[in-house]
Amino acid sequence: MKTILFILPDLNMGGAERIITLLINNLDKNKFIPKLLLMRKEGYYLEFLDKEVEIIDVKTERIRKSIFPILSVLRRLKPDIVFGGWGEVSAYLAPLIPFFPKIFFIARETNIVSKHITRPEIKFFYKFYNNYHKIIAQSDDMKDDLIKNINIKENKIIKINNPIDVSLIQSLSMKEINLPFSNQFKNVLAIGNLSKRKGFDNLLQVFSYLKNENINLYILGDGRDKEKLLKLKSQLGLNKVFFLGKVTNPFPYLKKADLFILSSRYEGFPNVLLEAGICGTYSLANNCKGGINEIIESGINGDILNIEDYKNFATKIKKELVKQKDIEKIKNSIKSRFSKEMIIHRYEEIFS
Repeated sequence: MKTILFILPDLNMGGAERIITLLINNLDKNKFIPKLLLMRKEGYYLEFLDKEVEIIDVKTERIRKSIFPILSVLRRLKPDIVFGGWGEVSAYLAPLIPFFPKIFFIARETNIVSKHITRPEIKFFYKFYNNYHKIIAQSDDMKDDLIKNINIKENKIIKINNPIDVSLIQSLSMKEINLPFSNQFKNVLAIGNLSKRKGFDNLLQVFSYLKNENINLYILGDGRDKEKLLKLKSQLGLNKVFFLGKVTNPFPYLKKADLFILSSRYEGFPNVLLEAGICGTYSLANNCKGGINEIIESGINGDILNIEDYKNFATKIKKELVKQKDIEKIKNSIKSRFSKEMIIHRYEEIFS
């Protein structure tokens, strides 16, 4: 049996945390012994993690300060495989890989690196990224970026899309909660960190063309750009746009929404599009890098168009809100391509 040490900062809500939790829980325990190293033992997904999995808490606040504690764990534990689940952690570890010749190192990237990594000190460590034996890219866009802009050798990269836990999402979507949606309006939903990357400023501009329509927009999430976005909302006079903050269970919202919108400027592989699909909700997505075209099947589970063409995007929203949708077809579009069973099998092949 092979011991795999997964490394993350914490298990707070986020795509990487969800995927690693799902992967650990569903690995064949007759072949693999997963262990999880966290910088801080905290976060929403702790309650979903298999209780038999050993968690190693190195108790550090800053990622760069965690490297020596991680090295100490590697020397003591001597795992067969180290799996870096977070780009910044993996970058800091990269120069040290040659000192552990008996360990197989895998990094899983979480975003379009050339767009997402801007701090010079972290960019420097990506120069050592070819030390990894394999690097998981979630989308063709991410793979191409690693090759062209980060100079990663193509034979190092394996593309694996993110999996979706269909039964868990469907179960959580059935939870009874007090939704703010109005029966007198069409209810449009967007979810994400309130940062420039998620493009909510463009989404508000789109809704400036829908002020006279019976359409409400609800945005779930929090972040550093919240005050900027609230100011823009006020400037545009958007009385039907509501910021609801961070929500631990967004799936009842996704299930009941009439339409989901992804407004991001770039993504790695947006799990939320998978989640919207499993909840049976049609999506409109900005035409950006990050695997969008690998998820959206036009006219089946969604459409892709340029959100910076505000008027055209607004017109598309109106059109889609009056169309009848085949909910089962939307769900099956995601189930048939991204089920956890299919994708975890691909990870197990690499680990083997």
